[in-house]
Amino acid sequence: MTDSPAPAAPRPEPPPAEPGPPLTRRQRRELEEARTRKAKAGRNLPAAIIVGLLLLGGALVGLIWFPVVLAILVIALLLLGVTETSRAISRRGLDIPMVPLWVGAIVMPLGALAGGAEALVLSLLGTLVLILVWAVVEDLPARGESVMASAFIVLWVPFLLSFAVALLGQDQGNLMVACMLLMVVSNDTFGYIVGASLGKHPMAPKISPKKSWEGFAGSVAGSVVVGTLAVYLFLDHPWWVGSLLGLLTVASATAGDFAESMIKRELNIKDMGSMLPGHGGAMDRLDSLVFSAPVAYMVFALPFV
Repeated sequence: MTDSPAPAAPRPEPPPAEPGPPLTRRQRRELEEARTRKAKAGRNLPAAIIVGLLLLGGALVGLIWFPVVLAILVIALLLLGVTETSRAISRRGLDIPMVPLWVGAIVMPLGALAGGAEALVLSLLGTLVLILVWAVVEDLPARGESVMASAFIVLWVPFLLSFAVALLGQDQGNLMVACMLLMVVSNDTFGYIVGASLGKHPMAPKISPKKSWEGFAGSVAGSVVVGTLAVYLFLDHPWWVGSLLGLLTVASATAGDFAESMIKRELNIKDMGSMLPGHGGAMDRLDSLVFSAPVAYMVFALPFV
């Protein structure tokens, strides 16, 4: 009979690391920038480029040749937006009825294209009534909270964004929508460039720590310049109309970004969804447009424009 080997002596655990000195503000900022670069590197860049080109191509076809193509693209994004927003809110235990939201996401932009803002408002009222009826017939638990959450989703996503489709149905509407998109893109692009290189003073660190006042100034400068030129060259409107719309676009786009950031923080999620490969969720791409669309519609509807 052979002797069994003696059990190995347990390895001594390393002593706990002594807490180092607190990080300076510069070290914290560098650490946050490193985490941001790592998060961006984790995105699927080829998928993001392909999806971005498809969205851009559909928007150009709709703006230049076939407005109905742009309306279909908006409907598809709205269906994605209401679906992912409902799923995110459902994590709080609310039962969100999807069918009324899908109906609203289809009816509102079609109504806006056919009858303008008046038809859009009627479509909103019809969708809200459908939500109420659906909640009663289905006997949803926490019915009041469910109806309120559904009404919020309908107002935030399909109703506000459908103003872009209502704008498309007007005379020179395709050029108006093009100007609005150029200003939103300029807001994001110049804000990112200036904020990434010079940003030191966050606007609202508890809501969106990456937004800085320096980036906001870059957004204002870029959007005002692009808006002034685009509205004057494309629509032959006075230059100050483009400047005014550029300022209001920055304010509305920033408000839309903050609104989505607050919702995501409240729900404790990073992205609203993952339905657009490489981009996150549809609402992560539409947040700047949600408030900018009705603002552009109202500015172009002014009697002296």
